[in-house]
Amino acid sequence: MTDLVTARGLTRRHPLPRTALFARRTFATALEDADVDVRAGSALGVIGESGSGKSTLVRLLLGLDVPTSGTVRFDGRDVDAAASATSLHWLRRETGIVFQDPYASLDPRMSVGRIVGEPLWALGVDVDRRARVRQVLDDVGLPSDSADRYPHEFSGGQRQRIALARALVHRPRLLVGDEPLSALDVTVRAQILDLIRELRARDGLTLVMVSHDIGVVQSLCDDVIVMKDGRVVEEGPTEKVLLQPQVAYTRRLLASIPVIDPRR
Repeated sequence: MTDLVTARGLTRRHPLPRTALFARRTFATALEDADVDVRAGSALGVIGESGSGKSTLVRLLLGLDVPTSGTVRFDGRDVDAAASATSLHWLRRETGIVFQDPYASLDPRMSVGRIVGEPLWALGVDVDRRARVRQVLDDVGLPSDSADRYPHEFSGGQRQRIALARALVHRPRLLVGDEPLSALDVTVRAQILDLIRELRARDGLTLVMVSHDIGVVQSLCDDVIVMKDGRVVEEGPTEKVLLQPQVAYTRRLLASIPVIDPRR
């Protein structure tokens, strides 16, 4: 398989407030010299402690933040995150993202139909928008009347299905999940996991999944990278990294994280 996303030398530093007028500017490093390859049609898991740089990495891969240095290429095309929003429409049409909190990411003043259909309007996708919204809501297992209702009328698991529908409505090639299951209980988590697996198999989606839940990564992802203090410290096929970790940090991380079987 060819690489859909390739990142080389990705670094992101944030300036810290100066403590005195003539004090030297200091920086906090969120990501340091990361190389990442995401194969087309594969699923990549990203694991690590809080503050390890996982979310920074995916934001840079999606062109949502500007790297201090390094490059990102999507299907051989340079991602210039410093460019205008309009010039990145091509990337937005190729990617979708689902965030951690299924309620905070949905505008409570908008109907579900408007929420899910918003990417079609924002990206200028030339389709029958009502029909596409109905189709994607059906794909994620929501009732036919969902489009006319509001987020507060749905359970947490249903709201995450709405968020997933919004991420998929424009039919992206890459779906990114930034801890999309952590706010859900175990039963609902398993349902959403099964749904993502089904949609990926049906549509050939490429997936990047950030998760602290090793069970989720093990059951869904082909490859995994382990992050510590903004650096990629280990990577490889999921089963090899999780069952035979080569780095002491990975062994400590795996030993400290409760494993929740998503099939339970």
